[in-house]
Amino acid sequence: MLLLSLATIFTLGVLLGGGVWIAFALIGTAWVALEFFSSFSPGSILASDFWGASYGWDLTALPMFIWMGEILFRSGLADNMFRGLSPWLNRLPGRLLHTNIIGSGMFAAVCGSSAATCATVGKMTLPELERRGYDSNMAIGTLASASTLGLLIPPSIVLIVYGVVTEQSISRLFMAGIGPGLMILAMFMTYLILWSLLKGKREGLNGEDESDMSFAEKLRNTWSLLPILLLIGGIIFSIYGGLASPTEAAAVGVVLSIVIARFNGHFDTHIFKSSLFAAVRTACMIAFIIAGASFLTSAMGFTQVPMKLAQAIGEMGLSPTMLLIALTLLLLVMGCFLDGISLILLVTSIIMPVISAAGFDLIWFGIYLVVVVEMSQITPPVGFNLFVIQGLTGKDILTITKATLPFFLLMLLAIALMHLFPGIALYLPEAMTR
Repeated sequence: MLLLSLATIFTLGVLLGGGVWIAFALIGTAWVALEFFSSFSPGSILASDFWGASYGWDLTALPMFIWMGEILFRSGLADNMFRGLSPWLNRLPGRLLHTNIIGSGMFAAVCGSSAATCATVGKMTLPELERRGYDSNMAIGTLASASTLGLLIPPSIVLIVYGVVTEQSISRLFMAGIGPGLMILAMFMTYLILWSLLKGKREGLNGEDESDMSFAEKLRNTWSLLPILLLIGGIIFSIYGGLASPTEAAAVGVVLSIVIARFNGHFDTHIFKSSLFAAVRTACMIAFIIAGASFLTSAMGFTQVPMKLAQAIGEMGLSPTMLLIALTLLLLVMGCFLDGISLILLVTSIIMPVISAAGFDLIWFGIYLVVVVEMSQITPPVGFNLFVIQGLTGKDILTITKATLPFFLLMLLAIALMHLFPGIALYLPEAMTR
């Protein structure tokens, strides 16, 4: 088993390090494992797995949600969110810095990409916050951290992928993501409030007082935010209430996003075509990776590596807590080099038998996995969002790392709280079945 494990890790590392596409790297690794360490024919298994991974009904929700995000991404949504949120945050300690947290969380929910959220919201908020006298480090930290929540807050593309490959209910996964997502947002905002009261106010880093806007002006600005709130809320409650499956909700979401974009005045034939083609490219890429991961999963099953690995870990006597700590450290390192979907597919291909043997609830583990993937986006000093921020601001990576470190530690605390109180993630999905 040791030789096979080393060969698998080496092959995967060489292919990924050589710039080979994720899907081809997974396929190549599986092929090597079957060709040299088993008596099974790789070709027939590859054909069977590619077909089996490509026709699942749950997978149809994926391109719909991607298309919805692409439409809203191109329709001026970021401007609407800033105008709608900023008038109501002036009296809250931290003032408009909360716009980064709330705005990024909302935009990430409909976009699904932390990098796109970070770049889009950052282009708009960072210059404005700097012009109004806010602390640049806190602006960077709130933006980089909150933009990762698109992977967790439903509708989440990553959760759909996890649900498909682990055969878990996507509706229950969506509901499980709400509690931890809101908890992390609340933790970020609480930290910002405490920082503002203890340091920001004393050092004059809280920005300008903008309390002179009339109530009527606030309402007019908030009106532009209402359609997005209705869209996100409608999708979540239609799934939670059993009125629609994730696929049906995604299809309705696409139609409503087109309506919102049309009323927003930023929708035409060019946006329709560009959003559609972008969604097709992204969905095909993810579907190809899913097929490759399915092949690797089968290869690992035929070679019995996961079973032997689970047995070896079981013989080590690691407690669930120690296993979780070891997995967190491993995933944070891997997440620095792989995107979220690729990391989740790679993990589910290899270690799911270990997780099942340890007694973890697979719905809970899916949320844990997504939170760790979020953390890897801001893991000092090579998290992907850190480089996006560097491109936006021109600041050195050490300054950006220092700004995001408190939020990284808060996400570690969130994982600890989820482990101690599993109901944070499991209460809503369990309530669905009552």
